[in-house]
Amino acid sequence: MMSKIHSREFALLMALLMSVVSFSIDAILPALGQIGRVFATDNPNHVQWVITCIFAGMTLGQLIAGPLSDAIGRKRILFSGIAIYFVGSLLCYLTTSFEVFLLGRFIQGIGVAGPYVATISVVRDKYNGNDMARVMSLIMMVFMVAPAIAPAIGQVIIYFSGWREIFLLYIVYAMVVGVWIALRLEETLLPEQRLPMQIKAFQQGFREVVSNRTTMSYLLCTGLCFGGFIGYLGTSQQIFMQQFGQSGETFSLCFALLAALMGVASFTNSRLVAKIGMRPICMYGMLFIALLSFGFLVVQYSGIKITFWMFLLYASLLFSVFGCLFGNLNAIAMEPMGHVAGMASAIIGASASILSLILATIIGQLYNGTLVPMTWGFAILCGASFLIMLSEKRWLLRMQASEVQ
Repeated sequence: MMSKIHSREFALLMALLMSVVSFSIDAILPALGQIGRVFATDNPNHVQWVITCIFAGMTLGQLIAGPLSDAIGRKRILFSGIAIYFVGSLLCYLTTSFEVFLLGRFIQGIGVAGPYVATISVVRDKYNGNDMARVMSLIMMVFMVAPAIAPAIGQVIIYFSGWREIFLLYIVYAMVVGVWIALRLEETLLPEQRLPMQIKAFQQGFREVVSNRTTMSYLLCTGLCFGGFIGYLGTSQQIFMQQFGQSGETFSLCFALLAALMGVASFTNSRLVAKIGMRPICMYGMLFIALLSFGFLVVQYSGIKITFWMFLLYASLLFSVFGCLFGNLNAIAMEPMGHVAGMASAIIGASASILSLILATIIGQLYNGTLVPMTWGFAILCGASFLIMLSEKRWLLRMQASEVQ
């Protein structure tokens, strides 16, 4: 499809749209302690809801934005999502009530679902084959930078003004991207290509997902693995700045380094997949995290004092493996769903998110000033994921053997 927007400008715009998710989560992390004090939360762990609420909004938003983008076009979904995100950000900036603040974060989550869902669809509409791979590589180069620099940006804003101004930045971000889309991006889904929203289509997609063993197995693994990861995100500020007494600057720097490790691992995974395959990478990655976490638990229960550097080494190993997991898990879950890809993607994403949010909330609320709840979370959830994958692999081998006979 011919366009007035150059491929590099397009890649930058799409990367900014995808990055709004990580930016909205990671930039606020250094401020969680201050937010808890300002709103005088009864329990220090309740401030973790600032993170989980935006994920909850995204979960609902994905179910709405996915089918709608196929029915009314990509630009309308992008504009609608940005407008909702703007409202949520404004609400968070103005309110003096913690409950209303959490509502604003939930609304932000609904808003970011639009750009999150529609961005890949826009790329798929405009490009294919090698051109799509080239543009996606440019998008991912920019996208990987966002989680690395977001906490540092948040820390700088806190230092010079205050944590509320982070939401002012979100508001400006939404306005700039909205204007950019209006001026430079054309609608990529032509009217004759649109699909009307139908309850029957959703029911069919749901049946396809729940009746396919591979899809359900890897959907569960995604939810379990991501549950541990979100649980860590929610407690990260407490771990770095309260438990280990690190400064906001150190927290931002370490978070950037961990994000960079994940980016390097993700790039390495793209090379390993062709040689090893997605399933072995996922299986042995989950087993490694489970065994590493059980080993770290033994150290903690042995009475050895856990230093900051011991935690950072553990977190570095975790992030290095996570970079190889998330993309592969989703790809395997989607493999059998090509005939209902759009609807299946929304259902898989929302279902895995619901599971991960429940688990992350449990892990986060169990935080007791030690690393034990988080480590148990990774050990149990990734161990269970490994067993699910092993069971699915054996089932697949039996099915293949029966077909040969």
